[in-house]
Amino acid sequence: MLDAHGTATGCLAGVRILDLTQFEAGPSCTEALAWLGAEVVKVENPKSGDPGRGSFRSKPGQDSWYFLLFNANKKSITLNLKSPRGLELVTELASKADVFVENFAPGAIERLGLGYDAIRKVNPGIIYAQVKGFGTGSPYENNLAFDMIAQACGGIMSVSGESDRPPVKPGATLGDTGTGMLLAISVLGALYRRKGTGQGERLEVAMQDAMLHYIRVCFAAQAATGKPAVRAGAKLASGGNPPAGIYPCKPGGANDYVYIYTSRANPAHWHHLLEVIGRQDLIGNPQYETGLARVEHEPEIDEMISVWTRRHDKNEAMRILGAAGIPAGAVLDTGELQNDPSFEQRGIMQTIEHRTCGPFKMPAWPVRHGGTPPTVKPAPLLGEHNDDVLGAWLGLNEDDVKGLRKEGVV
Repeated sequence: MLDAHGTATGCLAGVRILDLTQFEAGPSCTEALAWLGAEVVKVENPKSGDPGRGSFRSKPGQDSWYFLLFNANKKSITLNLKSPRGLELVTELASKADVFVENFAPGAIERLGLGYDAIRKVNPGIIYAQVKGFGTGSPYENNLAFDMIAQACGGIMSVSGESDRPPVKPGATLGDTGTGMLLAISVLGALYRRKGTGQGERLEVAMQDAMLHYIRVCFAAQAATGKPAVRAGAKLASGGNPPAGIYPCKPGGANDYVYIYTSRANPAHWHHLLEVIGRQDLIGNPQYETGLARVEHEPEIDEMISVWTRRHDKNEAMRILGAAGIPAGAVLDTGELQNDPSFEQRGIMQTIEHRTCGPFKMPAWPVRHGGTPPTVKPAPLLGEHNDDVLGAWLGLNEDDVKGLRKEGVV
């Protein structure tokens, strides 16, 4: 059942996207475009489909929750890319498409005869978008990459974790979805330019390169110190402005913490915090009055704040601090987020009704268009739209598609 707050944006109505992506980096890009109203046709292997269908599988013979999360609002067709007729049909579909997206292993799409030069011959205005692990010209351009590889090689891990501990991989899939979002933005820019010029283009984003975009503040820290940015745990990479960090709350569970931040741009945050925790006596004390001065007393400051936070649960602490004008956020886990009714009421979490998996609540596109987020439609079954797409795009009739099935092409 779709959330009543959802709507169809129509922003990309009439835009056809041929989606040859798998797993997460590419699918997250095309899913964003589907949420914005594009017709996204996912081309899959007739036998097994996107390998993501079998990742984190919950029940035998059922698409994984992982697949559902990254392929909502798309159509699925199956084509055997090892058959000449299958490749011919992909090329014909590409001639009708506005955008072609792929994230195969390095060189694989070219070996299939579906590289940019080949597709541009049949569709000069095509926007041809690729996700790769490492960029063209990189010494590692032929290496395979997944999210964690990109985070390691792109600097994310080096600045994540505690200063005296080994690097940490963040829980967010920045290497995959983070890269996909940058490609989606670039596709939108290319579509806008093509609207006026008719000019297509090739877009390529490497997952390693994309990670640099997400650690720009760390490069600022390096410029200031002349040394590589260090791991700062819950503190700021730029440092120099305590208190800023995660503080323990009752009852002491795995995620019973609240993040508190005092901005260097607003000294009142520190004064308000001292008032809340009952240490007004320190207001105006030169040993604590500036961020640089507080660096010398950071362990002491953290402890006095922790004494206060341990007397409150994280949600209560967030409410009290927020009401006092102090930036603060409870550390919420996925269960708390999924079960928070406000997300569903606002359409940020929506429940789909999948034909084989049943009801599944999942995050929607978070941008509100005209006051509401786009409606989430279930991820497609494998080959669910063969007849629809091959008929609408290529004019094949029912008997034509039956023949393709008999030949093993679809």
